[in-house]
Amino acid sequence: SCVMSAERLVWRWNDFDPLEEVMVGVADDACFPPLEPACQSEFNDQHTKYGAKMSHPFSEYVPWPTGPKLKRFIKAANNELDGMVTMLEGEGVTVIRPDRSLCQFNVRTKTPDWESPNQYCVVCPRDVLVTIGNEILEAPMCKRSRFFEYRPFRTAVKSYFDRDPKCVWSAAPKPMMGEESYNVEFWDWDTEERMKRMHKYTYCINEHEIMFDAADCMLVGNMMFVQQSMVTNLAGIRWLKRQYEPKGITVKTLHFPYDLYPSHMDCTFVAARPGLAFTNPDRPVVDEEVKIFKQNDWRLVDVPMWDGSQEHPVMCQSSRWLSMNVFQISPTKIVVEEGEKAFINMLESEHGFDVIPIPYRNVFEFGGSLHCSTWDIRRKGDMQDYFPNREGCEEDIGMTSLTKLP
Repeated sequence: SCVMSAERLVWRWNDFDPLEEVMVGVADDACFPPLEPACQSEFNDQHTKYGAKMSHPFSEYVPWPTGPKLKRFIKAANNELDGMVTMLEGEGVTVIRPDRSLCQFNVRTKTPDWESPNQYCVVCPRDVLVTIGNEILEAPMCKRSRFFEYRPFRTAVKSYFDRDPKCVWSAAPKPMMGEESYNVEFWDWDTEERMKRMHKYTYCINEHEIMFDAADCMLVGNMMFVQQSMVTNLAGIRWLKRQYEPKGITVKTLHFPYDLYPSHMDCTFVAARPGLAFTNPDRPVVDEEVKIFKQNDWRLVDVPMWDGSQEHPVMCQSSRWLSMNVFQISPTKIVVEEGEKAFINMLESEHGFDVIPIPYRNVFEFGGSLHCSTWDIRRKGDMQDYFPNREGCEEDIGMTSLTKLP
């Protein structure tokens, strides 16, 4: 690319180049994600895999709640999010936040197609927004309780659009989210049924509308890898292909069949620096899909087991693999949740990273960890080809061969 990043406010090509500007979410006015066709939350008690052990498991006594979360949980999450901001500013990074005056989530929302008792929160800008070169893209989302989540980000996006004459602002088509867009039976399948269907990749959303979350998109230079998941369908990946392939970015589909509830790739597969990607031992890759990494001499390294010395919060909807939801300040400096001792040790001793451990567990129940709660706006460095050898990888095998869809 002939345009250098120095002239830009909005410019980012991967997750590891030196970070200059980033948004960190806030927990203000956060609500519980209500039950809906795209989302059937459960208490994280012993009736869920790896759940917290309780003398009186919530799920035996009360239904999943709607409405606002308790103020002390919101405050605890905000304290840790603020700690992240302070640390990043100490590293010389410019940090912005969502517009707090637009954080009104305990609002009954209604469209001609559905209504929801409340919206969710803006702890995780990663799910809604992604920077692709000089372009800010708003994802369409698939959950009714997240339909209006773009609102508190709009103030910042408009400001970048006004201040950077080369900034492009795009939004994918918003889905209508009527009943016909979902496979509601997905939530009734037992584990045996899920294992049987593992390689069919049928989740709670169908192909009726274009749906994807930004956190399922991993940009690595002039390639974007997108996971098909409970929140990202093949129609969404086709939309991304048509949007970005004319701009010189190849889009490839990834699957992790052993993840029976896939949602967001950043707890499963993480490109940590040129030639090194972290993988999840519970969720192995599909060999044909990652052939392009291997033939370009990338090392795919399993992360260690997550640290089990502390239980996940009982309202947490994320997997224990938030352990690998790391955030990078540069190709050598990485932020990790302080409890993940084995992973920190591996990063330092085997891969030479400078690790910044910070407390973040109080953020977990608001939708994610370090990577989820951020949106990178500008990183130094330009578009590069990290996969020069593409022989035999021309076909997007994850789109064409692993599904029966067009």
